[in-house]
Order: sequence, then structure tokens, then C-alpha cells
Amino acid sequence: ILDMPTRKGNYLESSASSMFVYGLAKGVRNGWLPQSFMAAANKGYAGLKKEFVEKAGNERINLTKTVSVSGLGGKPRYRDGSFEYYISEKVITNDPKGMGAFICAAAEMEVAALPKPGKGLTVTVDNFFNNEYMTGPVGDKIPFHYLWEEDDNNGFSLFGKVFNDAGVKTATLKSAPTTANLKGSNIYIIVDPDTQKETANPNFMNADHAKQVAEWVKAGGVLVLLLNDVGNCEITKFNVLPEMFGIKFNEDSRNKVQGTNFEQGAVKIPAGNAIFKTAKKVYIKEISTIVAKSPAVSALTDNSDVIIATAKYGKGTVFAVGDPWFYNEYIDGRKLPEDLENYKATNDLVNWLIKQVPEKK
Repeated sequence: ILDMPTRKGNYLESSASSMFVYGLAKGVRNGWLPQSFMAAANKGYAGLKKEFVEKAGNERINLTKTVSVSGLGGKPRYRDGSFEYYISEKVITNDPKGMGAFICAAAEMEVAALPKPGKGLTVTVDNFFNNEYMTGPVGDKIPFHYLWEEDDNNGFSLFGKVFNDAGVKTATLKSAPTTANLKGSNIYIIVDPDTQKETANPNFMNADHAKQVAEWVKAGGVLVLLLNDVGNCEITKFNVLPEMFGIKFNEDSRNKVQGTNFEQGAVKIPAGNAIFKTAKKVYIKEISTIVAKSPAVSALTDNSDVIIATAKYGKGTVFAVGDPWFYNEYIDGRKLPEDLENYKATNDLVNWLIKQVPEKK
């Protein structure tokens, strides 16, 4: 009971204590609370481990002192909100609601302790060239497909979390890119530009858009192009942008996959790859291949096909692959076999992109 800390019979309780730590740490991580609140989270987490965690053999622990239940009302009425009622409920070990709260708190604190190489940087995903909508439950139009806030299979929520865990803030650009509205972005992702089949009035890439983006890259921006195979995105008009960097997406479709025959979409990553330092084999299906000419180079080739290309342009960098690739369905670990390491590849790419951002002098 928080307002009676010294009253006889009162006790420290693990589930509520864990929720406080979780809320404070998550609030700081998401920018809802100032950084100063992290001191309370750190102190609270140290208290959780000291007060409630006990060893239970090799590689096991118990979480103690969780109240079994508490509430108000009931028949006959016995949950009257009094001090006597609250301290009368059983206190147990390894209660699921206590363990769940503790796991949430521990996960947040582990994320907080991770290195933040991207602190102070912003990654922006395009919502202009990729501007699809679906009809909501009340007939409203809801943006979807490769967006940070989208948690379903088609979303980028996990991709965004990898950036966030590295200290990078996520943003969305709903208008045509210009050097002015890209000024606050260090990394800019354009994914799956719309066709007329997907969007009634698609925003196609043109020479003016390409010039604006290229000037931003030249000044030090990091551009990420995640296209798709022919028929699933607009390639012909879009190529005016990557061709400025020596990159051209072919209008083809490689790695067709039948059902769950995931091996048809597997690509091995050679040892020593400059971008993917931990992933050894990835899954990437129905992709457009690439032609890379100077200043672009192949960053991953498979059976003579360029799968990934990169280019240096002025102070900036371009990364290009013919697939959205890093969406939830194929990095959440639920669908693919364990040897297809798309989540590792996502972390590898994020770390590499961060390193491409020029240091401020």
C-alpha cells in the first residue's frame, strides 16, 4: 500500500513494482518522459533483482512476493478497499501476472543498456511514393504497407524497433521529398513505389524528385531503396532516381517461391560481407535484380545476379535491393526456418547504415 509504507503488515510487492519500472523505462525510451526518469528506473530495477529474485537451481530463478489477486466488490462483499483486505490476500511465488510484468521490465532495461550508436539520428520512411490505403471497419481509409506503426505482417514496426533500439528516431514523410523536408533526416527509405493497380492516383518518381533526393544524398544523406519485383511496384519511372547513382532495377522477378518451400528464396551471404557481418543465409523472394555501374558496386551477388548494390555519391551513400525485405512477416522469427537469418540481417543493415552517416564536425 503506497501511502502507508511503515504500517505493520505492509510489504513490497513484485508485480506492481515491475510495472512501475517497465513504465518508467519505456516512457524514457519513447520520449514520453525526460531522461532524468531513467535514474528511478535503474534504482527500481536494482531493487526488483535484490528483493524479489531468488535462485532456483542452474539457470533458473523464482520471482517472489506477488499478490495472488486484489480487487473491489464480490459476493459476499469482502473486497472493501481497506488496508486489512489488501494485506489479507495470499502472496505467492512465480505468479504469471508477476512474471509477465517482470519480463517486460527486464526487457526494457536490457534495451536501455544496449549501445546506442545511432543516438541523435533520424530515419524517415517514405509515404508519398508508397501511399496505399485500406478500408477500415467504419469505412475510413487507413494507410498501410511498410509503415513504422503497422504491426501486421506487412508493417515495418519491427524494422523500426531495431532502429529505435540503436538510438535512431523514426519519422514518416508524406509529401514529395525535397532538400528542405529531408534536412532533419539522416537516413531516408523509399519502399515499393505504387502502381496504378495499387493506388488510384499514384505519385510517380520524376526528374525533379530525383534531383532533390540526389542533392540530399550528395550532402551526406543515406538513401535506402527497397523496391519489389515487376508487377508489384512501379519500376520504369522510378529508375530515374537510382540511375543517378549507377543503379538500375531490372523489370524481372527472381526467387519465385512455391508455398512453404522457403529454400527457393534462400540466398547465402559470403563470409566477409561488408554489410551483413552476422547473417549467413537470408530469405528474399520475388525480387527485381539490379544492374550496377560506377559509382555503384554489387554488395551481394548470387548466381551472377546482383541482388544488392551500394554507391557512394558525394558525402552520402545509397543502398538498393529489389524487395521490401525487412517487413514483419519475414523478420519476426515465426514463419521462416531458423537457418534463414533475416532478423540478423536487419540488425546488420541498421548498424551499417548508421556507420554511413557522416560524423558532425
